[in-house]
Amino acid sequence: MRVFEGASIAWEQADPAHFTGRARVKRADADDPAGPAKVYRVEFEAEARTNWHAHSGPQVLLVVEGRCRVQKWGEPGREVGAGDIVYIPGNERHWHGAAPGSPMTHIALTLAAITRWLEPVSDEEYAAAGSLAGGGDPALSDEEVDAVLRPIDERGAAR
Repeated sequence: MRVFEGASIAWEQADPAHFTGRARVKRADADDPAGPAKVYRVEFEAEARTNWHAHSGPQVLLVVEGRCRVQKWGEPGREVGAGDIVYIPGNERHWHGAAPGSPMTHIALTLAAITRWLEPVSDEEYAAAGSLAGGGDPALSDEEVDAVLRPIDERGAAR
């Protein structure tokens, strides 16, 4: 078992080559970068966002505070809020970031994955992503979260 105390993890500025706007990151895997689970606490200022990117393995975003815009390539974007969970399958091209008007924090859990960074999200793509704010069913239910994490438990890689 390993405990990462938040106060003891240093903040890093998010790489401006992969983010639009200001964001900062705490990495819980700093001393084991080759481990199978990558855990990041990311704080985005209002309208800050990642570039389009994909991970070779799945990613789970746990929105801690604020409103988060997320979009899968080829589909409309949407907003989710604090307490929502977003599951992103491996190799799915996507982006995420803070909605306008307020900052957003999420915990990102990436499993056995390498990130492939792509082009920035345009201002037009970002603006259009808010068109489904609060609509649909963007978050996973407790049962869906358990179904996603159950195989991880069986491999002993996380949880």
